[in-house]
Amino acid sequence: MRLILASASPARLAVLRAAGVAPIVRVSGVDEDAVAATLTDPEPATLVSALATAKARVVAEEISAEHPDAVVVGCDSMLAIEGPDGREVVGKPGTVDRARARWQGMAGRSGELVTGHAVLRLRGGALVQETSGTESTVVHFARPDERELAAYLASGEPLAVAGGFTLDGLGGWFVDSVTGVPSSVIGISLPLTRRLLAEVGVSVVDLWQAAGTAPAAD
Repeated sequence: MRLILASASPARLAVLRAAGVAPIVRVSGVDEDAVAATLTDPEPATLVSALATAKARVVAEEISAEHPDAVVVGCDSMLAIEGPDGREVVGKPGTVDRARARWQGMAGRSGELVTGHAVLRLRGGALVQETSGTESTVVHFARPDERELAAYLASGEPLAVAGGFTLDGLGGWFVDSVTGVPSSVIGISLPLTRRLLAEVGVSVVDLWQAAGTAPAAD
């Protein structure tokens, strides 16, 4: 049995590898805006769960013949911050201007990073079980000075990550603390993923063994 990671995120891949799992990476290509458009004024948890599920379903269908006995994990994250017009949910900035505006708004404040995961179980090439869940972690941001922020934006790192920051990269210099699960902020919550795997009858130990990282039994 193999774990299929339905994400292009190198941070998620690194977290799983460090945790003893050797996932196969497949990218879904899901149109996130199209998925969001099917929902009516969704709460952040509903939105990230729907996106994670959509990604996992596309990948599960694509790999079912090649990997008939597998678990597919889909992921999505968004940052909820208090803006001038109330609570705002933001994803990847995409441009330097949007990333700058976002940092100017959240510097010295806190935001709630909402992470959604979906786990699909394939057996004999057929989808036999599916589950999903979400987790919230509060991130307390520092106040980068003008030179620091300009350099961070110029690095390109914050443009393609949820909320416009990372914990495990350059952005980690500007995160004062985290209240919750650190791996969730990086992109994949190990505790949540473990619980969802258990719901479809898979133990993390099975995945360690598949990767050749399980400790030897006495």
